Amino acid sequence: MDWKKTRVFVNGTETDAVAPTIISASRLTDIPAFYAEWFMNRLRIGYVKRIDRWNRSEYISLEATKFVVFWTKNAAPLIRYLREIDSLGISYYFTFTVNDYEKEGLEPKLPPLAERIKTFKALSDMIGKERVIWRFDPLILTNNISIESLVLKIRGIGEKIATHTDKLVFSFANIDRYKKVKGNMRNKGIDYLPINAAAMVDIASRISALNARWNLELATCAEEIDLDFLGIAHNKCIDGDLIRKIGGSHNIDLKDPGQRKKCQCVKSKDIGQRNSCGHLCAYCYANDSPSVVINNLKRANVNSDSIL
Repeated sequence: MDWKKTRVFVNGTETDAVAPTIISASRLTDIPAFYAEWFMNRLRIGYVKRIDRWNRSEYISLEATKFVVFWTKNAAPLIRYLREIDSLGISYYFTFTVNDYEKEGLEPKLPPLAERIKTFKALSDMIGKERVIWRFDPLILTNNISIESLVLKIRGIGEKIATHTDKLVFSFANIDRYKKVKGNMRNKGIDYLPINAAAMVDIASRISALNARWNLELATCAEEIDLDFLGIAHNKCIDGDLIRKIGGSHNIDLKDPGQRKKCQCVKSKDIGQRNSCGHLCAYCYANDSPSVVINNLKRANVNSDSIL
């Protein structure tokens, strides 16, 4: 499936654009946390300019957009705009990551965990728990984080928010896959441990046991390992079935060919940009380094047609 081709006016000049029905906002940065006002400006104007890692530009018309999947670790700045998004006839849900790596400093610029939990619950109460999916992502083992302590972190959060969601999605950190992530972890003095298949099954088994009390749908994100025997499915983060349930049918039956082999997401258009997320998580694959991001954030403009 190719998105509809259209034209948008950029500074008075007609320019080629694509018009997707489903927007991902975003795998590459936290738009709700850092770019909520920018996002709303783009919705009102009707298009986004996306710049990829090779500095190539693409214009994305929002004229046909009917659904947005928000990825976030802090939805608070976007909450005040949700009713306006509703009024535009656009439906949405959130994949809301709530991890607990405060003590280890892996997510240095996030709000305190208690505040993030409060935001998660408030969002769920506002739009419905089926539209707020809990992610604990990624699962990381280090010299200071054992399997036991990691599972305790999951339990501590789950006991507070399990009644405010229908689903828990998790993935296992694969630091060795990303050279720059390895360097960023090393620069922070974090000695991470590879997670082999046996450890994955151990962790997943313990999560499944916790879930006997929570009764959530469990799923892994783009993992090769099959955990069906534990009642854990392969996830669809851009979930055609959920989109159909919440907001109707919007070309949601084609698997996204641009994602990893085990990714079950349907096709969407991501409007994010690398090196723009200010959480500065040590394990982030979309940021080259903290210094690059800090410099980029200084030039972010809510009135720009692109994030940076």
